[in-house]
Amino acid sequence: MPEPTTPLAFDDTRLKKANALREKGIAAYPHCFDRRQTIAEIRETFAGATHDKSTERVATAGRLYIIRNHGKTLFADLGDESGRIQLYIKKNELPEGQFDLFNEYIERGDFVGVEGHVFRTKLGEITIWVDGFTILCKAVCPLPEKFHGLKDIEKRYRQRYLDLIVNEESRQTFRVRSKVIALIRRYLDERGFLEFETPILQPVYGGANARPFTSYHNFLDQNLFLRIAPELYLKRLIVGGYEKVFEVARNFRNEDIDTSHNPEFSMVEVYWAYRDFNDMMALTEDFVAALVQAIRGSDKITYQDTAISFKRPWKSLSMEDAVKEYAGIDIFAHSVDKLRTLAQQKGLEEYEKPQSQREFLVLFFEGLVEDKLIQPTFIYDFPIENSPLAKKHRTKEGFTERFELFISGMEIANGFSELNDPLDQKARFEQQEERRRHGDLEAQMIDYDFINALGYGMPPTGGVGIGIDRLVMLLTNNSSIKEVILFPQMKNVQGGEGALENPVPPEKQERK
Repeated sequence: MPEPTTPLAFDDTRLKKANALREKGIAAYPHCFDRRQTIAEIRETFAGATHDKSTERVATAGRLYIIRNHGKTLFADLGDESGRIQLYIKKNELPEGQFDLFNEYIERGDFVGVEGHVFRTKLGEITIWVDGFTILCKAVCPLPEKFHGLKDIEKRYRQRYLDLIVNEESRQTFRVRSKVIALIRRYLDERGFLEFETPILQPVYGGANARPFTSYHNFLDQNLFLRIAPELYLKRLIVGGYEKVFEVARNFRNEDIDTSHNPEFSMVEVYWAYRDFNDMMALTEDFVAALVQAIRGSDKITYQDTAISFKRPWKSLSMEDAVKEYAGIDIFAHSVDKLRTLAQQKGLEEYEKPQSQREFLVLFFEGLVEDKLIQPTFIYDFPIENSPLAKKHRTKEGFTERFELFISGMEIANGFSELNDPLDQKARFEQQEERRRHGDLEAQMIDYDFINALGYGMPPTGGVGIGIDRLVMLLTNNSSIKEVILFPQMKNVQGGEGALENPVPPEKQERK
């Protein structure tokens, strides 16, 4: 078998100790342990501990983080998910040979179960006076240096388990993420929304302008796509008679990776019958503000040294007015040729691509305005050209009833008055298909079944998608999306049997 390009981190000395334990008839990896208290429970129960040992015995377990040898006594720090506690291990307090066993075979990173009594040291530290221990897991990979922890950013992302072991800040980030997802579900459930699950493998991708991941199903003999959004399936449910639906969805987009984009990401999409984009802006504002209050206990946060206030009402601007205010350009006061010259002067790379004033509006907004939207700001009235699923604006020709929410320069939410005219939707898809034929890898496919669903009638509906990862970035003060995704996508360095250096794309695979 070929050697992996990332070698195993097993330590020879630790491996020898694990084998020596087996030779002594001591289980290095027993099946279970009767843990009667967590560390947090011990700290709470014995908050008033004195220098005298407690009469009540405790039994807890966890990973050893620090071991300090003082000859015939040892001090150690034991940690579980709930916290850490100090251990005091004295040679003459343990059964014969147990102290030497601990001293010789137990190291940082190992899991142990301990029993004993609680007391408070002269320095005021709540401590377990250990009179018995059990080896629960012999770690054969050493932990990073104890005082500096794991600082290598790439290693933290590739080996998140190691990051979580040694960095409490990372553990706290993902506690917050878990709580955010629970609060999202609670918020929507309390307001009568039903959560559904829609397909991740789809025969036709849609719901956003993005390049998909393509796969191939052998039995069906057809290409399938990882979903880029759950939108078209959730709106089928509105057609089917449900009126308030949502999904906490994992989406996949075959695009660039940077500090705010990961190919695999999470969002919540919400659809509400008989509502429009104004209602969805109000829902988004209340939803995000409630989330911030629940997590941070305030309507203000500090993100990357900048104070951000979520006090309502939030600022809202049309895209046209935003470009006027932040870029100083009145789009519709200039010809297309003049706008092209301005775009080139401003250093916008795709200045040759737009063919209309509305397309230049999007170019200038994305290139000159987005990163200036620091406080929560709704941008509404998007051109029809880049909004194929949004209803035409009721008063502005060439625009749609669409909004996006920006905070700290990041798009956080995207919502519409949903298009429910099947003929208009068919025409919009055909325009997207034309763009695909001309090489636009992000244009959407025609979904004839979805058009057919609209043909059976979908009531006026408002919808919004909210990015969970970016919300967590804000709530945990992290500037990179990789800090809030447990296992972010990284360039493969794992070799070994079965690895392909250049996998064949599904569309080029030979079918048998």
